[in-house]
Amino acid sequence: MPAADPAKIARQFIEAIPFSKALSMSLDEIGEGRAVISMPYDAELVGDPATGVIHGGAVSALMDTCSGAAVMSHPDMPVSTATIDLRIDYMRAATPGQRIRTEASCYHVTRSVAFVRATAWDEDAKRPVASATGAFTFQRAEKRARTGAAS
Repeated sequence: MPAADPAKIARQFIEAIPFSKALSMSLDEIGEGRAVISMPYDAELVGDPATGVIHGGAVSALMDTCSGAAVMSHPDMPVSTATIDLRIDYMRAATPGQRIRTEASCYHVTRSVAFVRATAWDEDAKRPVASATGAFTFQRAEKRARTGAAS
């Protein structure tokens, strides 16, 4: 039986989330515990009509989804993940009209928790829009197989 491809599994994970589709998220890069996901500017996601700035909740969703994708693409091949904790520091408003791109890296895993760092940029890319650190559940394939066999 061929080994599972973590990048393929992560791609399927993202594409299966209806909320990601609703925000028009695009998986740009994936593999080895790293993911890049972008989201186009959409007037429907504006949080401040006076300035046209995208709502922080949309940026948060992008960063959370990208972080989860980074976990799912980790070489230890998790079969599932969920956000335990995600801290986001908003550094500036995203430039209205510009695509937002998040890069996330899963930098450490324990038996059941994965740790991620992420940064969001707009097309200006001079300074980040936001940065995040998070912890995610991490269920390995072999644990699931043992659990399923015991049932």
